[in-house]
Amino acid sequence: MIHLSTTAVNEIKRLRAKQRNPNIPFRLQVQNGGCSGLVYVLKFEEEVKIDDRLYDCGDVSVVVDPTSLNYISDLTLDYSEDLMGGGFRFQNPNAIAHCGCGNSFSVIP
Repeated sequence: MIHLSTTAVNEIKRLRAKQRNPNIPFRLQVQNGGCSGLVYVLKFEEEVKIDDRLYDCGDVSVVVDPTSLNYISDLTLDYSEDLMGGGFRFQNPNAIAHCGCGNSFSVIP
């Protein structure tokens, strides 16, 4: 399961409204990289593959591939703004370490 805060849903909807397709799915993905070994990737993507999981989070559909789901099951995505600007915040119960930017993490191998 993937959870989105109300502020994350509102920000995704705001960003999605700028896309050519106003109903384009929002993809949450994990890739190798970053300071801690894994990095979150957020993007809009037309293609939904047959083995992707689709989560209905209110007004936003979130697509997650099976490999990424192993790392982000039960993740909560939030959005907040501060004096340095706004950004998505990840609350991942599977992560054992995070880098300072909050976009990179590691899990138990």
